[in-house]
Amino acid sequence: MTQDVAETETLTSGLPRLKLKRPPERMYYSIAEVSEETQLKPYVLRFWEKEFPMLHPKKNRAGKRIYQRKDIDVLLRIKHLLYQEGFTIDGARTRLRAEIGGDVEQPIEVKVKHELGLIRRELEAIAAVLP
Repeated sequence: MTQDVAETETLTSGLPRLKLKRPPERMYYSIAEVSEETQLKPYVLRFWEKEFPMLHPKKNRAGKRIYQRKDIDVLLRIKHLLYQEGFTIDGARTRLRAEIGGDVEQPIEVKVKHELGLIRRELEAIAAVLP
């Protein structure tokens, strides 16, 4: 298991201790851990969750998002497409669909939430135009 090393610090015993950039491999990660690893703000992660249907972290019993490694990999790919390659959100969404091989099968709730979000944004745009 390889870890990315961000820096080292010296313990009081004089021995170096590695500070890890990535959290240790686990089944689930909190939004704070994912935010730190991806260097994206939590609100960006939540926004992308609405914009990219292939990104849908689970929620625990308390309703908090819990990300799996595959979700983090998708986030890093989205970040690369948007920030390094200069894609728009629509373009990145299209590219990811092509890379993944079509739409990822999603729970119906995710699809409905996504569609309702699109409808809401359209209605807000219409309302902004009306006097």
